Amino acid sequence: MAAFCSAAAAVPGFSAVRQAWRPSDLPVLDRHGVVLQTVRVDGSARRLGWVPLTEVSPALMAALVHGEDKRFWQHSGVDWTGLARSAWQNTLNQRTQGGSTLTMQLAGLLDADLARPAGGRSVLGKVSQMSAARELEARWRKSEILEAYLNLVPLRGEMVGVAAASQTMFGKHPSGLDAQEGAILAALVRAPNANAELVSARACGLLRSLAGQAEQAAAQALQDPRCHGLPLLTANAFARPGVRPLGEQVAPHAARWLWAQTVAQQRAKSGSPSMALADEALAETTVGALAQAWPAQIPSTLDARLQRLALRALRDQLGELQQRQVTDGAVVVLDNATGEVRAWVGSPGLMSQAPVSGAGPKATVGAPDVDAALARRQPGSTLKPFVYGLALERRLITPASLLHDAPTQLAAGAGLYLPQNYNHRYRGWVPVREALASSLNIPAVQVGAMVGPDALFDRLNALGLKLSHSGGFHGYALALGSAELSLMDLTNAYRSLAQQGRWSPWTAAAGQVPSAPSKPQPRTPATQAVFSPEVAFMVGDMLADNAARAPTFGLDSPLVTRGFAAVKTGTSKDMRDNWCVGFTSHYTVGVWVGNAQGTPMQRVSGTTGAAPIWNAVVQRLREGQPSVPPVPPSGVVQVAVQQPGQALRSEWFLPGSEPEGVAALSSQAAARTGAAAPRFGIKSPVGGSIYALDPDMPPDVQRIVLDGEPGEWWLNGQRLGRTTAAQPTLAWAPWPGRHSLVLRAADGREIQSLRFEVRGATLKPGARVAKRAS
Repeated sequence: MAAFCSAAAAVPGFSAVRQAWRPSDLPVLDRHGVVLQTVRVDGSARRLGWVPLTEVSPALMAALVHGEDKRFWQHSGVDWTGLARSAWQNTLNQRTQGGSTLTMQLAGLLDADLARPAGGRSVLGKVSQMSAARELEARWRKSEILEAYLNLVPLRGEMVGVAAASQTMFGKHPSGLDAQEGAILAALVRAPNANAELVSARACGLLRSLAGQAEQAAAQALQDPRCHGLPLLTANAFARPGVRPLGEQVAPHAARWLWAQTVAQQRAKSGSPSMALADEALAETTVGALAQAWPAQIPSTLDARLQRLALRALRDQLGELQQRQVTDGAVVVLDNATGEVRAWVGSPGLMSQAPVSGAGPKATVGAPDVDAALARRQPGSTLKPFVYGLALERRLITPASLLHDAPTQLAAGAGLYLPQNYNHRYRGWVPVREALASSLNIPAVQVGAMVGPDALFDRLNALGLKLSHSGGFHGYALALGSAELSLMDLTNAYRSLAQQGRWSPWTAAAGQVPSAPSKPQPRTPATQAVFSPEVAFMVGDMLADNAARAPTFGLDSPLVTRGFAAVKTGTSKDMRDNWCVGFTSHYTVGVWVGNAQGTPMQRVSGTTGAAPIWNAVVQRLREGQPSVPPVPPSGVVQVAVQQPGQALRSEWFLPGSEPEGVAALSSQAAARTGAAAPRFGIKSPVGGSIYALDPDMPPDVQRIVLDGEPGEWWLNGQRLGRTTAAQPTLAWAPWPGRHSLVLRAADGREIQSLRFEVRGATLKPGARVAKRAS
């Protein structure tokens, strides 16, 4: 008694315990505080959210109090009558009875030192527990003690609290438990690991005792109508597998990434507490230890509406593609200004046919935990905008430069590299704008050869693509996407084009949950310039040009949107990966479809695979927030150009790279309202044109056609030949340099003269170049 009276057990307040409670499955919130997903963070126990006493079945509470502490509502923490009865029965070697009240058991649940040790509790330990129970009764209400006990009590296996047990064993909330289900859970308190037969017998005894029935043998008691079906119900409850928490589960991959970031941040703090506890006594409890180990929730930058939209669009399209051997996909939506992830869909969920980890490469069961947004795959033609951007920056080409699209072969070590176009069709001389927008492979490889694989490799890594090996390892094929990268990083690289060439890292982690949904907290990322604003603008302008894209994709394809959108598709070799990435004035959207197992798709192109998903997401994004074209930077000029076989159009140039002899336009509107192109004697080439040649292609397949009025053609002061009405053209094999071309009439009068340039090729030793027309 002296020890009991002198013991001073410090206990925390009820509100502090409830606030510090941490489920084993933490909710992941979107930027407006909406729960998107729950993520398992504690594998040692299964705890769900705190359940108020008002949401617990009265039948469960009655069975628990009757079975564990009949005088709970009368005593003040210690039931002296029950304690004496327990001691007397133990002394007489009758049925062992502990005599601990619910309050004393709660003290043990809060403080591990007061819990029942495996070897039995000492007298001093029992006294300390009783002292803590008295302190709890003095500070807490009875309803608070019962509520805390119901949430903290371990029941069976890993389940802690009635919420986890109720959902796992019966698939329902604790408020929906009936009398038999409540009795089963109450019976588990005393024997959590007992078999189904013993638990059903004890539950039956509780039901009969609550009704005032005398004790009977288990076999006879089960005949009571109150116990009918109880053994089967208990067996089924024990056999049920663990189930996911109730509620929406639409962002498992983002949740997993966010939890990993949270763990990394906790470790970076070198073991310092993650939060300060207002109640000092709480820090010494098991609940307080959990509160300091991880937060109560995980905030994110995702938007629940966009997440559901992206997931639905992916599943709808994969349903259409099932007959073409396509089962997997991913969608990413980034905010242009901040780099924050607004939607992160790493797989279609149970539709996925990815192999389960550890099940072997031939497993085909659904594996929704495979994150295709972070998986590394070959991006195909989606790297071409960066290839052209680097060449534009070095002034090797302009959007109006002409590239030769024809079969070619490039020296690659001891062998040859033979790039081909996707449709195996070739168009001869095409402007850079059309070559990029129409995704022609041969011109892209030529431009990649101009800038060099090493320079391209370095620039792609500056865009955050994290390519492995080296530029020399990938060679010329790097321009066509031979390296591997993730959808998330690729989408963020495209975002840099929308941000005037400035790159910053993406993130899905939010600093805090916004206090008001209408006022989300913006993020100001640290940026670095990877392209000039002028180059980023010109690349985006070409990617948004539907007319330049039409020769390959048609005028009405999923790449066409109502507002401004710059977009590019890509397909890896053997049809294993299909991509579509593009940006509007507010968002950048990336889509991948394919098979996580790496098997090829069948008859899937850029416009039939990923593009419809991209279009569905972009069209919804523009609702209420129209996408407008970017304002041209001050460092570009616009002029009217007309190339062979094409109508007059406006084009953007870096100052000094525009064609000679044409007037600059003040705006795009001036190009649309200008007069028709003047009639020249020379139709081809166009004055100021820049031709980019491939040094490894035979000169005979890279000839420039001289077309115009009948007359004599002179190049750099040397006569090339004559054209007539019967033979209106000449074919000239070009060589590098700036050239002056003159067309003269039969009487020697000059009809027209112009200048053009040939770039991108150097004469090899011993090579023969025809300087006269054939």
